[in-house]
Amino acid sequence: MADNHTTWFYEFTLLGLTDNVKSEFILFVFFLVVYVITVLGNSLMVIIITLSSSLQSPMYFLLRNLSIVDMCYTTCTVPKLLQDFLSDVKRISFFGCVAQLYFFISFGGIECVLLAAMAGDRFAAICMPLRYTEVMSWKMCTILAIVCWIIGFLNSLAHTVFTFRLPFCRSRSLNHFFCDIPPLLALSCADTTINEVVVYTAGGSVIVGSFILTILSYIFIVKAILKIRTATGRQKAFSTCASHLVTVVLYYGTIVFTYIRPTSSYSLDKDRVVPVLYGIITPMLNPIIYSLRNKEVHGALSKVILRKKIRKISTVHYT
Repeated sequence: MADNHTTWFYEFTLLGLTDNVKSEFILFVFFLVVYVITVLGNSLMVIIITLSSSLQSPMYFLLRNLSIVDMCYTTCTVPKLLQDFLSDVKRISFFGCVAQLYFFISFGGIECVLLAAMAGDRFAAICMPLRYTEVMSWKMCTILAIVCWIIGFLNSLAHTVFTFRLPFCRSRSLNHFFCDIPPLLALSCADTTINEVVVYTAGGSVIVGSFILTILSYIFIVKAILKIRTATGRQKAFSTCASHLVTVVLYYGTIVFTYIRPTSSYSLDKDRVVPVLYGIITPMLNPIIYSLRNKEVHGALSKVILRKKIRKISTVHYT
């Protein structure tokens, strides 16, 4: 290229997760299994919640949104990662990189805000049980979901615009398995101070703000649970909250570790593994943590399966 500051026609080379060719097949099988489980588990949740009349509540409405987000979240990176495991040269076009970064950050931001909204739902259910239907009305749930998606997309737009305004003239080799902000900033020969400010302000507001709202909700929830007189009631409430908190800590912790710190402290060789936790593993675990261990979901799944069997028997009988 005549001008190495021109980035519009770049093809980035992704260095991937490992340099060991022999381990790539094992990683291919592992991520393929994880991706299939993620898509099947979250698709099952969407279908069950949609078809079951007993799951038409605010909590499951938000869970359905979370399942959709998780499927989209992993689809941003895993299919390309699987393709790269089978390729000698791991390339991604400039516009492909832009799209991957935009949607990855979008769905990550949506998930952050959704987790806060889900914590707010549990706060209303446990701390304000008599006003729960009034506070978490269907109108409010719809507004919450729409706000989550809008915040995620707008937050990502800011990051994407400020990232790709930079000239990438140091190298075309991206030390990561997908297009992310830290490795892209490392390729720029321009001052990235503004980008760091955007990460801290826009990204920090979404991540830290959602995390604080989630933690505050659970502080009040724990206080309310401790006031429950029966041991059975306390145990049931605590078991519901514990699973959510485990995922919150895992998800937010790895995101804060990746983004909310100075770029000088990044170790791209080590940090490229961290997004596997919050961007690939967590979406696979969410259906299990939030829903598949839930008795209401088990009951709804049994009813859906039984309904299909009855329809099949009826069809065979009339035939």
